[in-house]
Amino acid sequence: MSINPLSHLPALEPGSVWLVGAGPGDPGLLTLLAAKGLAEADVVVHDALVNEDCLRLAQPSAELEYAGKRGGKPSAKQRDISLRLVELARAGKRVLRLKGGDPLVFGRGGEEALTLVEHNIPFRIVPGITAGIGGLAYAGIPVTHREINHAVTFLTGHDSSGIVPDAINWEAIGKGSPVIVMYMAMKHIAQISANLMASGRPASEPVAFVCNAATGAQQVLETTLGEATDAAAASGIEPPAIVVVGEVVRLRASLDWLGALAGRRLQPDPFGRSDKVTA
Repeated sequence: MSINPLSHLPALEPGSVWLVGAGPGDPGLLTLLAAKGLAEADVVVHDALVNEDCLRLAQPSAELEYAGKRGGKPSAKQRDISLRLVELARAGKRVLRLKGGDPLVFGRGGEEALTLVEHNIPFRIVPGITAGIGGLAYAGIPVTHREINHAVTFLTGHDSSGIVPDAINWEAIGKGSPVIVMYMAMKHIAQISANLMASGRPASEPVAFVCNAATGAQQVLETTLGEATDAAAASGIEPPAIVVVGEVVRLRASLDWLGALAGRRLQPDPFGRSDKVTA
């Protein structure tokens, strides 16, 4: 007699909503709870950046509703999406709201949850692996390394009006954060690079763009802060992208595990240190 290994996990109940993070792309990065919710949902309301391979895990009878929400593209209004979740739950549906990355990391999941609270709809938040961590890991770039940085800053490259956020203290971040991970920054990389260099960051500092992270279409562009704008334009890469600034980018020469699977020869130590640990 076989036992469902997920049976001990909470069930997605009729009339309730789960706000679920799908991770950066690879369906293997879904949590067990996310996979269980997909298997039980009557309706899956998903964003544009959710990998279709994740959607294939929904039960065959589930309705898939596209909610848009992609930077620079026509999208449904956030209030309309939130109220649609309320409408579906009130109809007795098991509703799974599937969002790329983590629903509470630049994902507006908090806004949707507040609308559910306003209308007395029971809900659960299921965290996902945010692209600023998981996407960089698939590029072979760690966000921290004890010999390089003890702090990292995550920020968004544009505000609700689509411009570079004035509320960000670029000088403080430029001077105080050794590694900066930016979401939705590619469109404004020229201004952002200028802001960081004005704060004292060197033009030679390593920068990487990771596009379509953790998918079969992943692309990684390594450049420098001073050349980032021209390099991105010349490469033809397009969003969605995570942009990372800092010396950790150099570790990709040693940690590009996907490249190694395809035949790339990795460097033992990109910094040339002699204090290597021997087996």
